[in-house]
Amino acid sequence: MTCCLNPECQQPQNADDAEFCLSCGAKLIPILRGRYRVMRAIGQGGFGKTYLALDSDRLNARCVIKQFSPQVKGTKSLDKAVQLFQQEAERLNELGEHPQIPTLLAYFEHEQRLYLVQQFVEGQTLLQETIQHGYFGERRIREVLVGLLPLLKFVHDHHVIHRDITPSNIIRRASDQKLVLIDFGVAKLLSAEATGQPGTRIGTEGYAPMEQLRGGKAYPASDIYSLAATCIFLMTHVKPDDLYDPMEGRWLWRDRLRQQGGNISNVIAQILDKMLKDLVSERYPSADAVMRDLRSALSRPTAASASSLGIASSQPSHPLFSKPTSSPPSAQSGNAPLSPSTPATPSGQFRSQPGAAVSKPNVSAGRLSAPHSGSQGNRCLYSFTGHSRWVMAVCISPDSQSVISGGLDDAIRIWNLETGSLMQTLKSHTKPVNCLSISPDSRMLASGSDDHTIKLWNLTNGSLLHTLTGHSDNVKSVAFYGVGHLLASGGEDRTARIWQLATGEALRIFSNTAGMIRAVAVSPDSQILASGGLDNQVKLWSLKTGELIRTLPKSHFSAVNAISISPNNKTLISASRDKTIKIWNLATGEVIRTLTGHTDSVNSIALSTDGKTLVSGSSDTKIKLWNVETGDLKATLSDHISGVNAVSISSNGYRIASGSSDNMVKVWQIR
Repeated sequence: MTCCLNPECQQPQNADDAEFCLSCGAKLIPILRGRYRVMRAIGQGGFGKTYLALDSDRLNARCVIKQFSPQVKGTKSLDKAVQLFQQEAERLNELGEHPQIPTLLAYFEHEQRLYLVQQFVEGQTLLQETIQHGYFGERRIREVLVGLLPLLKFVHDHHVIHRDITPSNIIRRASDQKLVLIDFGVAKLLSAEATGQPGTRIGTEGYAPMEQLRGGKAYPASDIYSLAATCIFLMTHVKPDDLYDPMEGRWLWRDRLRQQGGNISNVIAQILDKMLKDLVSERYPSADAVMRDLRSALSRPTAASASSLGIASSQPSHPLFSKPTSSPPSAQSGNAPLSPSTPATPSGQFRSQPGAAVSKPNVSAGRLSAPHSGSQGNRCLYSFTGHSRWVMAVCISPDSQSVISGGLDDAIRIWNLETGSLMQTLKSHTKPVNCLSISPDSRMLASGSDDHTIKLWNLTNGSLLHTLTGHSDNVKSVAFYGVGHLLASGGEDRTARIWQLATGEALRIFSNTAGMIRAVAVSPDSQILASGGLDNQVKLWSLKTGELIRTLPKSHFSAVNAISISPNNKTLISASRDKTIKIWNLATGEVIRTLTGHTDSVNSIALSTDGKTLVSGSSDTKIKLWNVETGDLKATLSDHISGVNAVSISSNGYRIASGSSDNMVKVWQIR
């Protein structure tokens, strides 16, 4: 059957050989964008329809396609709807690394309609589950809290508030029984604007707290409220609005539970009551705060009525029992990982230029780690503990004197490669730093950020030289090329740009891309720009003419995260969220070999100066070294306790630097 994509069509199913819809007369699209076979509509909301589809590029794997066709009137309402739809794509892109959040597979425009393609999650929503199986007892409520609180911590650590947590937006995945949080269409960035100014009143009545429905404001505590409201519905099957007495200003859910013959331990009830406080100041401020009390509660038996509620009396085994940590959770699990608690030594600040702060050297910031035991001759030399949040970018200077790192704490730190001391901290970006590149002479640094800017720094004294503006969204990749006077960049505004650093002007803009760009690389002969991103494709562009030379066929099944081109200009290497690395013939566009071994998204790659060794870092917490000529795995480095987001290799090939979601920068000796 062929499904009609006209959002107004009342009977969209048609025969496979039909050219036009028998119901509405619209022209049918058998294969959307050349790869998605839409099977049937599975939902409809204010912004359009949701379809179940098969992805031919992923062995006909099922996926979900959201079509944007809002039923709103007026320019302002339409603009807001467009903004929310695009925002969902952006949030899924940022958060989809987590296994309990659907992965964004593609985001594109087709025939003047916007489409969002995401991972299909097989399973039932908690609403469907409670309708089919009845009330949730305390044991199952504990499981909901244990499964979702670390996930909320992950979301909030990314400065995002979901704003619509309900039983319909939580799916229990059939494959592993984990809870998956869906529908980020109304998610909002946590910022001064979001929390300090009235916004759009969005959320589900009964589940959204008053600050959200009344004033459009949202905080991490707002999601905490919605999670508790979800829990009391699952226990009572009564809408949360009907469980609150506005005259007395108190919740009645405990009374209703007793009337239904249910029971709950007082310690869990107290946690839920605090999550449901009317005043934000009286509510738990964060998922971490709830988890601390829940850890204590989980060490106690559940309520007495085990026979009616199916409650176990033994202490459950769960990572929430582990020592809490301030580090963001791993992208591989929904749990906050243990991490070293050694803080960076505070350092004095001096001003080098308005808008840029540089700290004095701190020789105690790097600490010597025990040798790595997983690979013969390879060991971790240093673990740098200066960043307070995830490290998203690292690079080793061409002169092999320093390691530079940047991350979600908006800061750039410069470390001595041989001593492990912190030499400088550069501060000027107002949002997370995603990417770094050092000029061939080791004198200039380029940094790209979520604040939509690229900053150029003098590495001799740490001063800010220039700020490049032009990207309208997050900058995800930067790369010096030539003799260092030109810079390539790529961003989530779906453009790649070439900058003349002497003037700060964009010499060329490459905009014919279907997805947000996450990686760019320039060939050593300065003839080709390669780009890759959320459309799962690698594109080759002529730097001279700006024309698209080729889109590499048989590309990845998921987003392209990193690209590198060999020093001899013959091969291109790409890394993807699909867990693979591909080596291509740059001249013909053919795949030479595919490297497999990582068990999660490959986030970063680095190529040695002789082109023989490839380093890869993955969300599986591993760093792997590969022989490029044979494809053989040479070594695996395992010392990070969370996903590896960035890797770099020194020009002499003896050192590797890595940055991770465990907030650490590590320097490795390799042989």
